Amino acid sequence: MPEPECILVLTTWPADADAAAFATRLVDERLAACVAVHAPMESIYRWQGTIERAAERQLVIKTSAARREALLTRLAELHPYDVPEVLVLKVDGGGAVYLKWVEGATERGEN
Repeated sequence: MPEPECILVLTTWPADADAAAFATRLVDERLAACVAVHAPMESIYRWQGTIERAAERQLVIKTSAARREALLTRLAELHPYDVPEVLVLKVDGGGAVYLKWVEGATERGEN
């Protein structure tokens, strides 16, 4: 039996916005099996010709490869930034039971 295909999607979220509500929505809509919301951090980046600083949270979204496009579409709809960070990382193996759980948790028909 082939190993389930999972991906990680990284994004940042404003530290003063409700990242937990966003994460809960993704899980509720079965676009993610799990979203890890990290503690606030400082990001330093170039934006429109100047160096900016912002308090943000890193979100690590675990999902199945099959839900990738739906997740990316929803992320673009809900994200407060004009140009959100969206990095998709393919998972190259892992715990078989965990990967199967990710796949099952993101299936649209599961209860």
